[in-house]
Formats: sequence, C-alpha cells, structure tokens
Amino acid sequence: MAITNMPKTAAIDDAALISRSLAHAFDDDPMMRWFFPEDSSREASLGSYFTTIFTRQYVDNGVCECTEAAAAFWVPPEAQAKAVPDAETIQELQNILGDRAGLFRDAVEAAAEHTPQEPHWYLALLGADPAAQGQGHGAALLRSGLAKADAAGLPAYLESSKASNLPFYEHFGFTVRKELRLPGGGPMLWAMWREPRRPVNA
Repeated sequence: MAITNMPKTAAIDDAALISRSLAHAFDDDPMMRWFFPEDSSREASLGSYFTTIFTRQYVDNGVCECTEAAAAFWVPPEAQAKAVPDAETIQELQNILGDRAGLFRDAVEAAAEHTPQEPHWYLALLGADPAAQGQGHGAALLRSGLAKADAAGLPAYLESSKASNLPFYEHFGFTVRKELRLPGGGPMLWAMWREPRRPVNA
C-alpha cells in the first residue's frame, strides 16, 4: 500500500515517526554530516536531535506538519521570538552534539546574521525519508506551508545546506539570495527567498 503524502498538523505523539523520517532524510546532508561525522552513531544522534527540536522548540511554537514519511517545521513571523531553544533545550542539544556543539553554535549564529529582518515565514526544516522518494511528500508539505504564507501575503525564507536541493526549491519560486560558508571549515549554506503569490482562490 502506498504511503500517504497528505500533510497533517503534527502533534507530540508524532515525534517518533518524525524523528525517524528526518534522520533518514538528513543522513547524507553535508551540514548534518559535519555535525555528526561518525557513521556508526549518526542515525541515532540525528534521531535524538530531531526529537529534541521538534518536541521542545517547534511543535508548540511553530507550524509543524508531517506525512507518513516526511516533516516540515515552519515559523511564522509572530512566533519567531518564541521558536528559539531555551536553556534546557540548548543543554540537551549540547549533550547530543558532544564535541561538535561549538561548531553547531557558531553555525547557528552565522546563519542568524543573514536572517531577513522583514516579516516572513521561515522554513526551519523540511525532509522526506529517501525510501519514499518520488512520492511527493516533500512537495506536498512545501505547498501546504507556502499556501499559508501566501494567504498571509508574506514571503518565505529558508537555508539549504545541500546543493542538489536548490532546483527543488527554485521550482516552487525560491531564489538564492546569498551563499554562506559556515565557520570552522563547515559546508556551504544557501539562503533562499520567495516573494508571496496571490492565493489561487483570492
């Protein structure tokens, strides 16, 4: 039976499914491989990382949606002050990252310096399990979030650390606004921007 790609609002009970899907989705991501360089422990570490940011940072403060094989975390402008990790979350992430915690902190700070100041919907994360590739999970989630941004008349912003994903986002109207090399010898990050479109039923 095909795995459904119909987006639904993610709840705390979806944490295990979401963290598993995202751990598989980001296994070959250059930035995640930089943060979690050990092949033998990467899947478990990624699972812990995504569980932490979903349950502690985004599920209550962002707009989180999932399918049976993918997830997207969005932050609308009114939630951006809240959707930041508190001290306990930061400590938990440091424990997961171990000796890479400093690199992670520097990368987050470097990316934050380039965050647009004007109100926008921020796509914090989008990933689909490669086992369900080609079934439209990522596209369905992206369309759903962009429809909300468009309905609000607001642009959308994201950072991608995987060059092969750029055409996917460009297909949905994003353009590369800036290329950023992460500090400490880190990978490249592409900041992408999309102007709002008039909703189809407007």
